[in-house]
Amino acid sequence: MTEASRPRCVLAFSGGLDTTVAVHWLTHTRGYEVVTLSADLGETADAEVLQRRALSAGAVAAHVVDAKDLFITNFVWPTLQAGALYQGVYPLATALGRPLIARLLVEVAREVGASAVAHGCTAKGNDQVRFDVAVGALAPGLEVVAPLREWRMGRSDEIAYAHEHGLEITATTESPYSVDANLWGRSVETGILEDPWVEPPADAFAWTAEPSRAPSEGSELVIGFDEGTPRTLDGEILEPALLVARLNVLAGQQGVGRIDHVEDRLVGIKSREVYEAPAAVVLGTAHRALESLALSRDVLRFKRLVADEWAQLTYDGLWFSALRQSLAAFVASTQKFVTGEVRLRLRQGAVSLVGRSSPTSLYRRDLATYELAGDSFRHQAAEGFLTIFGLPLRTQAAVQGSLWEEGLPLLPSVPRGIATGESSPGGDSDAEAD
Repeated sequence: MTEASRPRCVLAFSGGLDTTVAVHWLTHTRGYEVVTLSADLGETADAEVLQRRALSAGAVAAHVVDAKDLFITNFVWPTLQAGALYQGVYPLATALGRPLIARLLVEVAREVGASAVAHGCTAKGNDQVRFDVAVGALAPGLEVVAPLREWRMGRSDEIAYAHEHGLEITATTESPYSVDANLWGRSVETGILEDPWVEPPADAFAWTAEPSRAPSEGSELVIGFDEGTPRTLDGEILEPALLVARLNVLAGQQGVGRIDHVEDRLVGIKSREVYEAPAAVVLGTAHRALESLALSRDVLRFKRLVADEWAQLTYDGLWFSALRQSLAAFVASTQKFVTGEVRLRLRQGAVSLVGRSSPTSLYRRDLATYELAGDSFRHQAAEGFLTIFGLPLRTQAAVQGSLWEEGLPLLPSVPRGIATGESSPGGDSDAEAD
């Protein structure tokens, strides 16, 4: 095959051992002309180093894209507004990054005339699904190549391969953990973490202080939202990526954002994961607090169902599905009045809600107050409301019998003494009555 006739493949390139070896393997084993794509979602240390490493491994071109604000604006903010947490705890940081990288892969593939894209995912994880399915949704005609599913090499074999072919790598021994990170969160797995009984060691964490060693006085901050989107931190307007990055530092210093979770992977495996997501935890708390003011009870109730579905679809790699996009339209419609500020206290790993305020709040003090002065609630209306609301149960009880008569067990008889004001021989009479 001549150079001119070699097909092109765009590889998602992190600069680590797997993808560095993949450049050479795709070139010499699969016969591709390799173009690399590195997306900076907040953890790319040096773009020039990435490009040099890709080119020295045999790539014909190396693209590095600053996608931080694109990531936060188009993937993180909609998910925050949805309230989506996988299995109620995981903010979906890695899962949200994959569809964006897949989209960039497809865009670069079209620009350079590639017939295939490639990634460095294994056959055991979720990420292979996210890449393969997303690319299939965006460009069904592109082939997806996964070298780690094809070659028969373990980590030590990859290191030997790299040394044999003179590839620039930094790996010498196996890291105790597998780590993936972007602005929205850092995920850590493998090593000692594979035993769910073992407490995560201190060296598993990089973004958060040990909560018990964080400053005891803690700190307070105010987050401002405009139609569901975070805009300000302590009154200062910040660009999306900068706001998240600053919150990661401020909350991380207080030990906020640690998550230890045994989750269910799409491939059927339970996996113990440790996450650090300071900004995600803080912003999620703030956004929920503001929604409690601005959204009606029915919208909040239904939105919790949407949140679970959104999280499942995202985790399973179905970001570009018709259902997720339809859910996005609903979520966007709920955010019109989610505007205001939320005050939070961060202290030794905990986030406490201090206060919230919104110009579009449904909370009315004149309706909620128990004081006579300023009370606008029509108390006389309650009797008629209760008559109508309780009518179905009273009708059922009259015609079919009450639930009590249908076999609901009675409470056990509790001996009751006569209050005399004197202590009994056993101790204080009030304590015994309790």
